[in-house]
Amino acid sequence: MPGILLKNVTLDGCPRDIAIDGATIRRIAKAGELDESFPTCGYEVMDCTGLTAIPGFVNSHTHSAMSLMRGVGEDILFEDWIKRIWEIEKGIDKDFVYWGTKAACLEMIRTGTTVFNDQYWFPSTARKAAAEMGILPAISYIFLDNGDMEKAMRQREECKELYQESLEWGDSAIFTVSVHSVYSVCRENIVWAADFARSHGIRLHVHISETLKEVNDCKKVQGGLSPVEYLDSLGFLGPDVIAAHTLWLDDRDVTILGERGVSCVHNINSNLKLASGYRFRYAELKDHGANVCLGTDGCASSNNLDMLEAMKTSAIVQKAWRDDPSAMQLPELMDMATVNGARALGLRTGRIEEGWRADISLVDTHSSFFLSPAPFLSNLVYSAHSDCIKTVIAGGKVVMKDRVVPGEDEILEGASQVLSELQ
Repeated sequence: MPGILLKNVTLDGCPRDIAIDGATIRRIAKAGELDESFPTCGYEVMDCTGLTAIPGFVNSHTHSAMSLMRGVGEDILFEDWIKRIWEIEKGIDKDFVYWGTKAACLEMIRTGTTVFNDQYWFPSTARKAAAEMGILPAISYIFLDNGDMEKAMRQREECKELYQESLEWGDSAIFTVSVHSVYSVCRENIVWAADFARSHGIRLHVHISETLKEVNDCKKVQGGLSPVEYLDSLGFLGPDVIAAHTLWLDDRDVTILGERGVSCVHNINSNLKLASGYRFRYAELKDHGANVCLGTDGCASSNNLDMLEAMKTSAIVQKAWRDDPSAMQLPELMDMATVNGARALGLRTGRIEEGWRADISLVDTHSSFFLSPAPFLSNLVYSAHSDCIKTVIAGGKVVMKDRVVPGEDEILEGASQVLSELQ
């Protein structure tokens, strides 16, 4: 892979040159400083005058192929919505997941995401689609047995098989193990999944306390234990766990998640749209030691994969329900969308620093949204839209340049064809 030299790019308010070798940021220097001191032969030189570099976003929880399910369950309760989703999913196949994942990756690239934590069916197919698009997925084997023990035992064997396959994936993906939820996976499989993951150094991915009904139902079935308390009683929770939603938490739940070092993923737009709730306890989780990240969830609930939109909504809702305009400040918000998600996955990305993975978005500030002398992050998050992201570099590869993603027309055509066949 040839190197890339970003010339005269703005980084933290100053003009810089950034040299990328392979998938890694090799050097960062004052603009022009590398001209004589750094061997640039063989580098693709990109003039970045007027562009500002930010880390690529890490979407810490999504279901990528649901990009083909937008609008399938609008204006209905979560319980009815998820039944409709599961009914549709009975009819999907590898082609659906392939084109749905490619369409999702196209959207993520165009909105500045370079890494995503996925949980969906036909994981081998999803990995292939993401690899072709050039961004890095965490791909799950999903346990979802609904108490069917025959299915539960079969899923264990399938998980082992996918793990063996993942050993050949190289750097194209991260393998994880997903437990869908406490209400859809039996106790035995929750314990087995955690034991298997930890014996192989694999991260765990789970939905926790997404709705009030989930919490109340769990307490009825598990002797008064909340989903967090129940999973903790099984030894499931730890710093290797990525927990989506974590919305309906009491003080005891917050303490447990913090003490166990769990990565808690806020999915504000999905939760708002399904009326699951909005009082995400960001400050409490952070203060107790949890690693708080940001995700979009799938397009069947959030309707898009735009992390910049999720950042803005997360902040303004947090400020509103707390009656505190200082809640969820911009630097923390950026960390949630980048380096915190990277930490959850064990990746050295989410920062533009020497030796870190080269996941970089270049923002075009030549627009009315950036005329204000306000701090760059303020204009980016609260004023601009994701179409200000002009070029995206993922793992040292240019996956979008000047708003052009290679193969976009083919992806849209393939996705449309799959949808027409499903209907």
